[in-house]
Amino acid sequence: MSTRLHRVSYTLGLALVAATLFMSGAALAKRPAPLTSLPTDDQIFIKLHDAARDNDPVRAARLANLIPNYPAPAYLSYFQIKPRLFTGAGHANADAPDAPVLSFLQRYDGQAIADRLRNDYLRVLGARHDWPNFDSQYAKFVLDDDTQVKCYALESRASRGENVADAARALLVEPKWHGDGCVDLITALNRNQQFTSDDVWQLIRQAYEQGATTTGGKLVDALGAARPDPLLLQQATSQPRLFLAKGVQLDAASHQLALLAITQLAVGDPEAAEAAFTVVAPSLTLAERAIGWGTISYQAVLKQIPGAVNWYRLSANAPLSTQAYEWRTRSALLVGDWTMVRWSIEQMPAALRAQPAWVYWYARALKQSNEVAAADQAFRTIAGTYTFYGQLASEALGQQIVIPPQTRVTDEEVEQASRTPGFELAKRFYALHLRTEGNREWNWQLRGMTDRQLLAVAEYARRIELYDRAVSTADRTQTEHDFSLRYLAPFRAIVERDTQSTGFDIGWAYGLIRQESRFIISARSEVGAGGLMQVMPDTASMVAKKIGLGSISRARMNDIDTNILLGTYYLSMIYNQLARSAVLATAGYNAGPGRPRKWQATLPRPVEGAIFAETIPFNETRDYVKNVLSNTVYYAALFDGHPQSLTERLGQIAPR
Repeated sequence: MSTRLHRVSYTLGLALVAATLFMSGAALAKRPAPLTSLPTDDQIFIKLHDAARDNDPVRAARLANLIPNYPAPAYLSYFQIKPRLFTGAGHANADAPDAPVLSFLQRYDGQAIADRLRNDYLRVLGARHDWPNFDSQYAKFVLDDDTQVKCYALESRASRGENVADAARALLVEPKWHGDGCVDLITALNRNQQFTSDDVWQLIRQAYEQGATTTGGKLVDALGAARPDPLLLQQATSQPRLFLAKGVQLDAASHQLALLAITQLAVGDPEAAEAAFTVVAPSLTLAERAIGWGTISYQAVLKQIPGAVNWYRLSANAPLSTQAYEWRTRSALLVGDWTMVRWSIEQMPAALRAQPAWVYWYARALKQSNEVAAADQAFRTIAGTYTFYGQLASEALGQQIVIPPQTRVTDEEVEQASRTPGFELAKRFYALHLRTEGNREWNWQLRGMTDRQLLAVAEYARRIELYDRAVSTADRTQTEHDFSLRYLAPFRAIVERDTQSTGFDIGWAYGLIRQESRFIISARSEVGAGGLMQVMPDTASMVAKKIGLGSISRARMNDIDTNILLGTYYLSMIYNQLARSAVLATAGYNAGPGRPRKWQATLPRPVEGAIFAETIPFNETRDYVKNVLSNTVYYAALFDGHPQSLTERLGQIAPR
């Protein structure tokens, strides 16, 4: 742990900072104008955007007619066409007109918005099963980032006699993204016998396990003639305890319904599911028992129920959901069972097993078995990546974390980058708070750029104070890098002042800001957090009173000066409360300090900080902690000018 992360005493320094907070009044960055202060045409355009988002074609047409000469003609057209392609509930409208779409695609071919409309149109063509036209448009779809469209593409191939079962299994891992397209694919594959009923039932269980019950219900219909009795299905999903109490019949449908009932019961009460499953398990096959224990164990581990890892040991060789595979490995990490870590990762699907986290932990398991050469070979496959596990793998190979050589671009290259088509439109969208559209236009221009070109664009973004674009663009480089752009440090005077006054690690502060807001001054979260450090209103009020600011308005809370002061004070405060652990404090900043205390209290033994981070129950907080502390190490290396250790910062976490 860095010596700069020390216990702080909040003395005169903070009081002086609080007293003089607004005396300078200097505007250190461009703040987007409030929407109400925008020109009337811009306000109408934003309402048009919202009408298109809501798939309201009548309102969209009326609003578009009010601004016929708006200086974003492609979007003016797109926002009128798109709501005609979907119903109000978001389903593809198979009766949508083709002519406006085809005319638009011809007129704006090669632009980002054309690729967006092509994405929408492909969902319509897929819903129609118009495979010749689908295939023609899919060949031109550049981003290819829509799971439903990918499902339709597989269904098109299957319609021509191709066996796509393995590709479908690899794709169908997140039920929340399935939508109509993937339900349609699963139905087709079951009908043409590329999927068995067992395949479909597995997807049904995964949908219910992940809370996608509407999708799960639709997948039951995909079984066709093998659909179970609707009354029995309703009992299994809504009254699982009662259903299981009746016992399991000999037919295959009864076995599948029992496993579905166990899944539903485990979601609400894993211990009740364990008790019920112990009774019915003898009536199931060995393979079905492994499936049942896998789903029970997954829910039990999430709720941190002691002994869940022992139930997980009974799930060997079972087909599990992605999340259940991952948590089986995490449960083994928590208890230090490296043999189980190894076989659990070996049983993961290939794509999952290739993720850096599981490459790293598999290498650690190999090392525990004294297979050092094989472990080092695995470490080397990810050690060159600038990620949390890339950093840990480098350290496992005896390397310290350093900043790569800096590639500097010239003013001429930056000037050329500034003239990239699409950036002006992106900047207009950012000014209108339409970040999705702004990012789409910005990122579209980056395709095919060299590392030097990307760095020139990143430097241009820095100069015009689009800091999040500077960071994200610099993050794309592969061999030539500029970490002063990738790990940007704007507002340095304020951050240094507040970290010095709290005795806080400036690298950690920047690591957190980079993750929280990407330096977007107007950033707002869905739960109400705001500003560079995404401080929650209640937290801001509490901290403001502690440091003598009194009651504080929302606008003042989100001001750069105040926001950084409140955020750094709060993080240093919970750092002292949480055993002076960077891992616990970072988790506490994201999820509230009470949760890491609870997670710490359930530890079966002292664990590495990396294991604690990997086993945080909340997906968002788990990724957050990894990203913040990975950022912190690079910021520290930039600021201090010497190699760093992520392992040291992570430290050890002992049970409370």
